[in-house]
Amino acid sequence: CLPSLNFVQEEGSGALTPVSIIARDSVRTIRETVEVAREMIAWPRYCSVKDCGADCVKFQKSELEYRFTKCALERAYNSPHSWGNTYGAHKRHLEFSHEQYRELQKFSREVGIFFTASGMDEMAVEFLHEINVPFIKVASADTNNIPYLEKTAKKGRPMVISSGMQSMETMRCVYQTVRQHNPNFTFLQCTSAYPLPTEHVNLRIITEFQKEFPDIPIGYSGHEAGISVSVAAVALGAKVVERHVTLDKTWKGSDHAASLEPAELAALVREIRTVELALGSPVKQMLPCEASCHSKLGKSVVAKKTVLKGSELTLDMLAVKVAEPQGIAPEKIFTLVGKKITVDLKEDDTITDEMIQE
Repeated sequence: CLPSLNFVQEEGSGALTPVSIIARDSVRTIRETVEVAREMIAWPRYCSVKDCGADCVKFQKSELEYRFTKCALERAYNSPHSWGNTYGAHKRHLEFSHEQYRELQKFSREVGIFFTASGMDEMAVEFLHEINVPFIKVASADTNNIPYLEKTAKKGRPMVISSGMQSMETMRCVYQTVRQHNPNFTFLQCTSAYPLPTEHVNLRIITEFQKEFPDIPIGYSGHEAGISVSVAAVALGAKVVERHVTLDKTWKGSDHAASLEPAELAALVREIRTVELALGSPVKQMLPCEASCHSKLGKSVVAKKTVLKGSELTLDMLAVKVAEPQGIAPEKIFTLVGKKITVDLKEDDTITDEMIQE
């Protein structure tokens, strides 16, 4: 049984919490086949999403009559990516049934990976709540849907909220709306374009979100090509990373060109874990691993010339060199001026604390 994900930001713990990696399945833009979805969750030709290191596989769940108006469903849809003559026919072809979702959830549990979905309307959220998903993803199109946010927040489940197509003013409103009912949520910086041009990624918004909303973790949902931008997001402090995944970028559907194939997903996870490790501690100090270098190259205060016992030290008596043995650190050289030396010194003799009269 997988534990629940927790996005509550504990004070002082942000840098230590592992980044959650969400693999968003692009199967909904292929065809209505659970077999393909299962293959994407556990790629037999490569490795499973879990083996690649992702924490969660995510789909999209819609109850079409609640998400779209009749006119929207009946409008002609002639896109190269279309699976039907109307938008409704196209969406119905792609939508999994409740039974199919339960089957995929069961399969994900057997594989050992979180399973969830974006609730694309209020009824979809009700279904996801019913099947006990670990968190509910709020797609960018619903981020400014305040009634939806209130109802979803009241479910009490963790929420991952994308920010595509929104302003900072809207995100402040979203924060206040959700925070009233549910402290367990995260915002993802996101730009809603597929594939996303690099110049419109705007990773700096991650740091702006961190300033605006310091009590929640901030993440990144990427639609760009490659993995370097997503890795950079982690370096900026993203605690959740969501990327589309596919078995073949050439498949029909706009999502696939912006998706990662298995080898890329595995590489992304490796690089994220490397960056997490490299972020390390914010405390600047000499580390044990630096001891060898310091013993060979670290400098100390030494006598620049002969100095007799009892002399009051002046700056022209002192120099900084690599010495054996090591002595007083160079940054303390000015504190020695005016103090008396308790031993005779020859040129290049190391000066230690024991030689200084307090």
